[in-house]
Amino acid sequence: MNCSSAQSQASAAGNRRTGWLAVLSLAVGVNAVAQTPNLPDFGTPADSVLNRSQEAQLGRGVMAQLRSAGAIMDDPIVTEYIQTLGARLAGHANDGDHSFEFFMVDDDAINAFALPGGFIGVNAGLLLASERESEVAGVLAHEVAHVTQRHIARSIYSNQRNSILSMAAMIAAVLLGAAADANSQAMQGIISASQAAAIQAQINYTRANEHEADRIGIGTLASAGFDPAAMATFFEKLSRRHAFTSERIPSFLQTHPVTSERIGEARERARLLPAVDVTDSVSYGVVKARLEVFGAPSEEAALEIFASRMDAGGDRVEDRYGYALSLHGEGRHDLAQRVFSDLVEEFPGVIAFRIGEGEALMEGYQTNLALARYEEAIELSPRNVPLTLSYADALIRTGYAETAHDLLLDLLNNSDPTPEQFRLIARAANAEGDIGNAHHYMSHYYLSIGNVALAYNQIRMALESPGVNSVDRERFQTEYDELEAYVGEQFRTRVTGRNDGPSERLR
Repeated sequence: MNCSSAQSQASAAGNRRTGWLAVLSLAVGVNAVAQTPNLPDFGTPADSVLNRSQEAQLGRGVMAQLRSAGAIMDDPIVTEYIQTLGARLAGHANDGDHSFEFFMVDDDAINAFALPGGFIGVNAGLLLASERESEVAGVLAHEVAHVTQRHIARSIYSNQRNSILSMAAMIAAVLLGAAADANSQAMQGIISASQAAAIQAQINYTRANEHEADRIGIGTLASAGFDPAAMATFFEKLSRRHAFTSERIPSFLQTHPVTSERIGEARERARLLPAVDVTDSVSYGVVKARLEVFGAPSEEAALEIFASRMDAGGDRVEDRYGYALSLHGEGRHDLAQRVFSDLVEEFPGVIAFRIGEGEALMEGYQTNLALARYEEAIELSPRNVPLTLSYADALIRTGYAETAHDLLLDLLNNSDPTPEQFRLIARAANAEGDIGNAHHYMSHYYLSIGNVALAYNQIRMALESPGVNSVDRERFQTEYDELEAYVGEQFRTRVTGRNDGPSERLR
């Protein structure tokens, strides 16, 4: 995926940032008591009857719906950064029985949350509001503690009856609003009223959870090599910034209430830990710059921001990267390539700089040089997800679809695949002329974003494709049968418009 397409996707997703998550949380049966209409903190309310396996299943279901709504930022460079940072913290958590997946949410509000099953989301707005990497790490460590301490289960257990009643009322409000085509403000009023009865009953338990998550999270933060004081300083900074203004209070402060007692306790715990000298990673600055470019009103506005910093004598690595990224977005690929190439020479191990160089060369029609740079980079960092995706895109565009297919298949077999990986390998298979596998990969793409209907149709089309060999046909048939068993007779009839026993027909 080239840089300009990534920017346009991020911009399109940014236009859908208001109000969608409140509805999604209700649709999957997750209690949103005491939450704002943007991003609820799933680290406190949950359904206590779920065991860990069921929590994971519920979390995956929510993730699929978030992806389907375009809420999750699929930019590979941003995703790799937040997953790497989160994994570093999770590796130092006290409880090793949990698995985690970290992701960036395409929302400029300041918030973070934990879903059932160890899925932890961070808003782009929170990362942009931070001034040090340890501040972001502190938020992630706090959310990791919510998961390891099972606050998702414990909180709802303390107030089961109110939560169930509240959830029933909220689901009814959503259904009635959809049926009557009620406006979003009226529907939100109904939802808020249903929440009110449960807020007071839960607030004390929520505070206890927050203190516990702080205490355990600070230890995790220090063990992972970050500044343990950063958690308290970031919370206090956000609180002070919005204490005497008319601005809307950030969602994070509403779902994670900050008090002077809590800040003081966190500071004292940090003071008792060994002092550390922490330097922000280059990747932290790169991702902040990338998010700033994506969040600008236009590509021209982004270029003005970073050009003014460069004109003012700024020489920070992140500003140079943001400047090059903005130039690329504006179509000034030659100048962008020179800036990227200088960054690669200074920081040969930073993948984002190599990707920027390769994409700028491709857009500047220097395809042979671009492929040579990609080959050099992939030798240094084999199976790096964002690099492999960018290289595969370049290979497809230059007529090497079969090579791209092989490269992406190797990645799929050796990493946890993302929807973007499935979509790109489907494109490679289609360009190669392997239509059956193209539909097969698209089936997995739609499953990964929670659209079972389209997944079902894609695997059916894979089976109906001409020239499918016996090995692939057997594999497609197995997956088709599994989906058919899942969707059932009634759903199959609604999807295909017929009821003719497709499993027998397609064998």
